[in-house]
Amino acid sequence: MATSLDEILENFEFLDDWEDRYRYVIELGRTLPEFPDDARTEENKVRGCVSQVWLTRSIGRNAENEPVITYKGDSDAHIVRGLVAIVLAVFSGHSASEILDTDIDAIFKKIGLREHLTPQRSNGLTAMVQKIRDDARSALAAA
Repeated sequence: MATSLDEILENFEFLDDWEDRYRYVIELGRTLPEFPDDARTEENKVRGCVSQVWLTRSIGRNAENEPVITYKGDSDAHIVRGLVAIVLAVFSGHSASEILDTDIDAIFKKIGLREHLTPQRSNGLTAMVQKIRDDARSALAAA
């Protein structure tokens, strides 16, 4: 079972040292479900990440008939896999409109994440979020 955003935020509050926080991010990556090898395709690869990152999506509908997007993800780097877990905790299983309305920068600021990432990892994180937002816009346009 994936870790919820509330649980992630709560755990970050208890960890003062960034080495402990990095270990926690890596641990979050280990909680991701197994990612199928056949989903490691160019189509699923997130552009803009130095490490390899893959995201797959499935689109369903909620009771209001809004598109709801569920993601699976993986990376070949431990810390980035943890970042994937955080991004999925924020967005996966939410409606396209909720995804677009989410203030991800406020969440990252609360965690203190961006200022503790290398510029390459920060760019990769931005690329993941952009791909998910692009998916949400496409899902709404097709609805």
